[in-house]
Amino acid sequence: MELGQLRALRELGERGSIAAVAAALHVTPSSVSQQISALQRHTDTPLTYRDGRRTALTAAGRALAAAAIGVEVALERAEQSIADFEAGAAGTVSVAAFHSAGLAMFGPLLAAVARGWEGRQPDVALTDFDVAQTDFPGLTADHDLVIAHRLAGSRKWPSWVRAEPLLFEPLDIALRRDHPLAERASIAPEDLRDEDWVAVHEGFPLEQAVSVIATIGGLEARIRHRINDFSVAAAVVAAGNGVALLPRHTNDLHRRPELVLRPLQLPGLGRHIDCLARPEALERASVRAVLAHLQTISADLLAGAGHR
Repeated sequence: MELGQLRALRELGERGSIAAVAAALHVTPSSVSQQISALQRHTDTPLTYRDGRRTALTAAGRALAAAAIGVEVALERAEQSIADFEAGAAGTVSVAAFHSAGLAMFGPLLAAVARGWEGRQPDVALTDFDVAQTDFPGLTADHDLVIAHRLAGSRKWPSWVRAEPLLFEPLDIALRRDHPLAERASIAPEDLRDEDWVAVHEGFPLEQAVSVIATIGGLEARIRHRINDFSVAAAVVAAGNGVALLPRHTNDLHRRPELVLRPLQLPGLGRHIDCLARPEALERASVRAVLAHLQTISADLLAGAGHR
């Protein structure tokens, strides 16, 4: 077996199609198919099967793809041992994050990297993504670290990515200061029965939370606006158009003094913010250094928690 063959199989399992693998590896779809066919010749057990128009992995194929991760990790360790010796923690680390995490963490991360890490400074390349919860793991194929979020109680991240917890963030209700509910220390789900909602689009992590609140409150949520950007959602609430569910620590409400956050009487309602990475990426000293910065920044966000 060759590394290129194992890599093609692993990428097929994670990206879902020959075309997607070819685009990621900058080769032709025919080349990918040839690599997988060559790998298949090493065993009589089928590694792939046709699922409609796409090629998918069998159980044996998934097992071999999982083993390929260990090969990649071992190779990365070997290469990194030389790189660390020659250049210390230098190198470029690519970091992707959803919008509100980028807003809260990108600035402090750049400042922390500029101060250096044990005398060495890795470069950081930043990207923001607005994707559905299920799409975050796939971003690790193209980025060293992916700051992702998932609703409490939802399915955990797949086993082929490493998930390093950063923080648990409660979700609060944002409303105008002159709203009758703003006078309360906390808000019960039934208090929101007659409210119009500013909610995220379907499939995104916080969308299901609104449904949970409405179900406990006894009515279907009356969603008037669907806006993913929390800053825009805050502007709509500030204009007097309903209430919104906003994160407690990564919001930008200091620019909206006319709004307040009030906690829900559902203490378990919130989202996990995790840093996802492929196992081999975490073998690099520079990636581990940036992850350590993100963990410190997250701890600082929790330390500065409070309602406005």
